[in-house]
Amino acid sequence: MSLRQAQPFQNGSAPARAIADDESDAEEDALVQDYREQVQYDQDGLEDLNRTISAQAGSNEGIFQQLGNAALPLDFQATLDTKISSYYNYCDLFHFLLNTAGPLDVEPPNYYWAWDVIDEFIYQFNSFCSYRQRLALKRDNTEEVQVMRDKQDVWACYSVLNVLYSLIQKSQITEQLAAQKRGEDAAAYAGDYGSRPLYKMLGYFSIIGLLRVHCLLGDYSLALKTLDDIELSKKAMFARVMAAHFTTYYYVGFSYMMMRRYADAIRMFQHILIYVSRTKNFQKNPAQYDSITKKNDQMYALIAICVAFQPTRLDDTVHTAIREKFGEQFNRIQRGGPEALPIFEELFRLACPKFITPTPPDYDNPEVNVDPIDHQLAIFMEEVKINMWSPTLKSYLKLYTTMDLKKLANFLEVEPDKLRSRLLVNKQRSRQTRWSEGGLLDGEITNTNDLDYAIQGDLIHVSEAKVGRRLVDWYLRNLARTY
Repeated sequence: MSLRQAQPFQNGSAPARAIADDESDAEEDALVQDYREQVQYDQDGLEDLNRTISAQAGSNEGIFQQLGNAALPLDFQATLDTKISSYYNYCDLFHFLLNTAGPLDVEPPNYYWAWDVIDEFIYQFNSFCSYRQRLALKRDNTEEVQVMRDKQDVWACYSVLNVLYSLIQKSQITEQLAAQKRGEDAAAYAGDYGSRPLYKMLGYFSIIGLLRVHCLLGDYSLALKTLDDIELSKKAMFARVMAAHFTTYYYVGFSYMMMRRYADAIRMFQHILIYVSRTKNFQKNPAQYDSITKKNDQMYALIAICVAFQPTRLDDTVHTAIREKFGEQFNRIQRGGPEALPIFEELFRLACPKFITPTPPDYDNPEVNVDPIDHQLAIFMEEVKINMWSPTLKSYLKLYTTMDLKKLANFLEVEPDKLRSRLLVNKQRSRQTRWSEGGLLDGEITNTNDLDYAIQGDLIHVSEAKVGRRLVDWYLRNLARTY
């Protein structure tokens, strides 16, 4: 998810990881100051980089010029030949960086530039894959189709992943980050390449890039696994770059949502939305402000979906914004039922990433090509259909402490056996893994529902979830004494 300016370009060391413990005013002020610097950098363009290039170019002027061009967005009207040429330019640049006898002796102007390089590289990959998919479905440009057939290695998924993993490995950034977490000197693990800011920065932001690419491919577990060595805190390097900060929490939150870990997704979305609301007064560039506003709307749509699945109390700022942007839609998905299905689909299409497939499409048989967005939507809608009766069930269960299953089935106009299945599914879905520390895939199983119930024959016994948890704990303690 690129936060590029909407100009005529192709759019195309604290150990604690708990976000709630990372809200100090001092850190907030530091982030605001960093954001002021970034705004100034965005307004000045790449003047600092150009000055660096002019001062250090010497006999390698072409390579230094490539470093500058790598951070520039591709023109919106770029032809297919230009897109392909851009890919080969990136290949030449990264080959030079990774395969020289020693590290390149150049100092990048700042980490904003390093993020722009990785961001633009992945954006062009994503855009090219989407263009290739549309071209295969249209079948109205045989000349470009033939070019695609001949250039199947261009922007191949393997080559993009290979660049990101190679930058991470060459810079030894994961070893450095792991050493920092252990309280050791990261420089001892940096090596010749990792000790250079150019490689260290590119390697660091390549980790965020991997999160993004794996999410675009639909591998949400691997996407979260890539961040094992990065602390989700305001002290992290990515938090100092607004676009990287936003991108990280967007893809982490989206991955959690697709893995049905709604509490974690809500926490991620809410964190970044609150941060953006606190820094919006510094978004002086109208084009950048419009881009951030669009991405904000996507985040609000996603958090609305998560709250519909798992009702929870939100920050007043976030809750008010959701009501303003998606008032009636939010009410309908909270009520659940079949009439909410098209609303869920609409919000998902609005807010999801532009998914891609890892392999080129079949140009000869376009009907067999599956649109990756439609595929991920189908997976998501299966979960929606499973959960769409939960609000109605919960509204009835709140009224009783004991209720006859057949009586409730009559109220809902369903067969008792079908209701029993729904109750079991609802109870199973209320148990979710919730992250607090360690890797993002780690966590403890918690009951996210404020109601608990048990089915005994045709009777449903209802209690508050906390009471039910205490009863289970008491039972386990006595069971341990017995044996």
